[in-house]
Amino acid sequence: MFSKLKIWKKTKISSNLRERIEKVQQQPIPEHIAIIMDGNGRWAKKRALPRIAGHHEGMKVVRKVTKMANQLGVKTLTLYAFSTENWKRPKTEVEYLMKLPEEFLGTFLPELIEENVKVEIIGSKEELPSHTYNAVEKAVRDTKDNTGLILNFALNYGSRSEIIAGVKSIINDYKNGTLNEQEINEEVFSNHLMTSGLTDPDLLIRTSGEIRLSNFMLWQLAYTEFWFTDVLWPDFAEVHLIEAIETFQRRQRRFGGV
Repeated sequence: MFSKLKIWKKTKISSNLRERIEKVQQQPIPEHIAIIMDGNGRWAKKRALPRIAGHHEGMKVVRKVTKMANQLGVKTLTLYAFSTENWKRPKTEVEYLMKLPEEFLGTFLPELIEENVKVEIIGSKEELPSHTYNAVEKAVRDTKDNTGLILNFALNYGSRSEIIAGVKSIINDYKNGTLNEQEINEEVFSNHLMTSGLTDPDLLIRTSGEIRLSNFMLWQLAYTEFWFTDVLWPDFAEVHLIEAIETFQRRQRRFGGV
């Protein structure tokens, strides 16, 4: 029940939202929620602000959504923070985006540790600036023994490159004799991806009205339930997360069966 939840510092929840939380907790909560956080730039443009203002506002939403997901008992929250294609954006915007993990984790990490949240990352870390890499690695290291919600950042991540790397890894294991052809199946392939050790997402949320995957977890989303909203990411609130879960709970997942 909601009354038994541990509320993080400064969390304010309306009575209406409290009731909705109580109801969703009476049914299975998606174990793994993945979010494509979209619309920061458009949010800023609507307010005649620079795009980086939208990214800064979006960072605050990450904190709120992480807290709510943890309270609800979600086991993994994967956030698409920066794609391999995002390097094409203006240099000043990319530089700012690379500073956000350091700023976010620098202020939020003590709370994550206190609340038993474990930080993980998927993506190509080698191409990240040193200050970004160091901030993320510190968060991963400092929370590695935590056993609660996994906060998984997809940073410099692209699903196609991930799949190609997985194929190369399987070929290498085959050549080394540690894997034979008959052993290759979906489970083995999944274990060669960056998400090895994580369950596939049960629910995908994409904000801002875009209805596409944008090279995000193409293998892992095979049987995921999708929920799209016109809400721009900086305007995304706890109530929208609850709405997405309510929709998820009304669906019947057949996984190809009847």
